[in-house]
Amino acid sequence: MRSEGEGEGDDVGGGVGVVADGAIRAAWDAFRVLEKRTPVDERGKAQERIRAATETHGREEVARGTVFLVGVLTGYLIAEQAAAEDRLDPLSDLIPAVIRRLPTFELADPAQVPMATGVLMAAAMGMDTVAWRDRFGQIPPEEALVHGFVLWLLADLFDSLAGRPGTIDRMMRETFNSLAAEPS
Repeated sequence: MRSEGEGEGDDVGGGVGVVADGAIRAAWDAFRVLEKRTPVDERGKAQERIRAATETHGREEVARGTVFLVGVLTGYLIAEQAAAEDRLDPLSDLIPAVIRRLPTFELADPAQVPMATGVLMAAAMGMDTVAWRDRFGQIPPEEALVHGFVLWLLADLFDSLAGRPGTIDRMMRETFNSLAAEPS
């Protein structure tokens, strides 16, 4: 996982979307808060880390971290499905499946769905999702919330395909832990 984006020079805008590591971790913590299987004590700790990251990096940067993780999970789902016979086609299966489920979240503002769809499309096309989204200016809170729901839906889809609840959460936490253990 790279906080610099999914790839260099592969976005439409020409730049690379760099996101603070703490903001990416907070974005994953936001997933853990939404995830009903997260134990109550861990949910409280995740909320504290989100508050701290928001104070340190700002709400906008945490939202960009969510966009980054949407790109990572979308890319990972596509790569994992590449060899499967009954694989999910990103454009006809994966993206519509996620977008169709957004209305199940009462707080998901339908006006934000086009941008969330754009981020998913950018990811499916191998673009740097953060750099792609940055071209449209700051992420308003209503849109950030929708990206958080998209992240949860992608994680849920990943777990469903793996056949084991919590698989992606364990993988992400192991990744974050291994990155924390690496020398600077």
